[in-house]
Formats: sequence, structure tokens, C-alpha cells
Amino acid sequence: MAGLDRFVEILRLFDERKTDWTILEIAEAVAVPASTIYRTVRELVGQGFLDPSIEAHYRLGVAFIEFDRRLRLSDPLIREGEPIVRDVMAIAQFPCIVVLARLYRDQVICVADGRANGSAIETSYERGRPMPLLRGATSKVILAQLSRTRLGMVLKSEGEALVAASTDLTDIRKRGYAITRGEVDKGLVGIAAPVFCRAAAINASMSIIARAEDLDETVERRLLMTLLPAAAILSTKLLPT
Repeated sequence: MAGLDRFVEILRLFDERKTDWTILEIAEAVAVPASTIYRTVRELVGQGFLDPSIEAHYRLGVAFIEFDRRLRLSDPLIREGEPIVRDVMAIAQFPCIVVLARLYRDQVICVADGRANGSAIETSYERGRPMPLLRGATSKVILAQLSRTRLGMVLKSEGEALVAASTDLTDIRKRGYAITRGEVDKGLVGIAAPVFCRAAAINASMSIIARAEDLDETVERRLLMTLLPAAAILSTKLLPT
């Protein structure tokens, strides 16, 4: 395992299920000698990506906070998208969650979100959490914008699922939006529009997530008509100047 790959694999061990790890636990989890892990952890601590914890344990370090700020200030999707997310929330005047997500490796990840009208909706989509590619409007509307070659590369491990999804994605591309019901979270409806800028190499989406019980055809259409122009404006703002 190359050095950078090892660094990333170690850092991905830390999550809400296990927040602290020892050298021996890390070595066992990544199948690398403890002596090598010790040197790697020492480097990660030195750069602030890990911090010492109690009884020879380590936890994620505050360097991530620094780089999170750098990302928010420098990434065009987040920088231009967050104000538009707030605008959609204000215009919606409806209990919902607005999500801005982008393609991330072989998953989709939320990069910004907000709750409109004091919404208490519980959804799996939250900032920084990778989500599945083939479920939900947020992901599907991103996949629908990809070329056949790129789609095949992204879904290389999906096999038959790719074939099954092709017709659905073609329909989404023609419509220019996606609506799914209960595919990610039971009882929730996702309404998503593409945010796409080939020149900036950005494949993303903006979504509104609401409870099915709160929606009727009129409200759903109003939310869609709020979302579509907002996503189009964001796509335009991503063009390099």
C-alpha cells in the first residue's frame, strides 16, 4: 500500500461508530505492521490530522477544520451554491431540506444543506456523508448528466444495476429533473435538478427533500419550479471567468 493510500485508509477508520483507535487496532484493521502504522500516525499527528487521545488512543485532529474552511472559500460549487441554497429555502416557504450534492469517487456527497421553514425532517443526506449512487433523486439526476463512458466508469462495479438504471437515467436527462419517493428514506420525497458545468469539471445536483404526507401535486409543482431556475443559475455561475 502506497504512503498516501495508507494515510487515507487510516483516516477513514475514524467515524461515529469508533472515534478513537490505538496503533495496534489500526494495524489490524488495515493489515499493515504496527511499526509502519506507528510512523504513519506520528506523521499524521505532526500535521494535525490526528490528535493523541486517552490511553495511547488517537482521534481525528483539528487540521480538518482548517481545510474545511479552505474548501468552503475556494470550491466554486460551495462558494456559489450556499447563497443559492439559502435563497431556495427562503422562497420555498415550506417545511423541507435543501441539499447541494456532487459526484464523489463512486458515491455522491452532500456539500451544503439547509432547513427551510424550521423543518424537523430527518434525512440520511447530511453535509460530508457519502451516499449511494443508484437511489434517490439527488444521485440519479447527477448520473443522468454523465456521458455513457463516464457513467460506465463510475458504476463499473454495479453490473446489472447499470443496465437496469439506463432507461430511468435517460428519462431523467430528457425531463431535466428527477423525483423519487422513499428510495433513500421512507416517507420522504426527493426533487432534484442538475447542476452541471463541464468547463469546471463539476457534476452536481440541487435537491428539495420533503415529507410525502405534506405534499400534493400543486405544492410539488411549486417546489420544482422554485428549484429548476435556481439550479440553472448556479450552473451558469460555475463557468470559469
